[in-house]
Amino acid sequence: MSEPASPSEIEQGEGGPVGREPERRREPVFNMPPVVLAVIGICVVVHLIRLYWLTEDQDFSLLIRTAFIPIRYSGRFDLDFYAFSTPFTYAFLHGGFAHLAVNMVWLAAFGSPLANRFGALRFSLFFAATGLAAVVLFWAVHPLGLAPLVGASGAISGMMGAAARFGFRTDRSSGKAAFAGAPLPMAAVFRSRGVVTFLAIWMVINLATGLVAFAPGIDSQIAWEAHIGGFVAGFFGLRAFDRRQQPDEFTA
Repeated sequence: MSEPASPSEIEQGEGGPVGREPERRREPVFNMPPVVLAVIGICVVVHLIRLYWLTEDQDFSLLIRTAFIPIRYSGRFDLDFYAFSTPFTYAFLHGGFAHLAVNMVWLAAFGSPLANRFGALRFSLFFAATGLAAVVLFWAVHPLGLAPLVGASGAISGMMGAAARFGFRTDRSSGKAAFAGAPLPMAAVFRSRGVVTFLAIWMVINLATGLVAFAPGIDSQIAWEAHIGGFVAGFFGLRAFDRRQQPDEFTA
């Protein structure tokens, strides 16, 4: 968010104060909404703590309590507090610096205009809901999976889905980029060559990296199911979080 520059000194004259030429607004180094910076900060701090503070046993204990593990919901285990918290806390853990860096870059790119439009509370709820949708689909495909699922990419995929519904239109008139206009109805989405191209490329990349289990700098397998779950939730569910009154540009 931009902040006005400090007021210039006022020169006094016989006829009263004479203002100098107004200074230009200075852009901060990190021009991102506070809620996006907060999510990035939590993810970075958690990763640094795991890497430099916790022992291997402590880190394993943390994963058991905060990562999403599908078999926990198989009926073979009692549902404790962590069974209800891990579908949300898993998003703040990452498998390595490359995994963290990639996710934070995409979070900044797609999360910032979405947060500027939704506001902090609705953006937080959107983040939680799309992250939950991501693990629901992941669990449906791997109900007895033992490997812990970590990373914010499911929720970030939801932000990409929301961006597609806006046709990637942004408004910078307020000094900060925000997705603009009413969400496009399905017919308009699939008539947009740019949106359709993005959807196709996004799907191919996710399926390829997930099925081939390859991504530069990332050794663990990519959870493409979680990406699709989050994307679908963001694509179809964004109206539940977008309460801004916009003039109807299209009819659904």
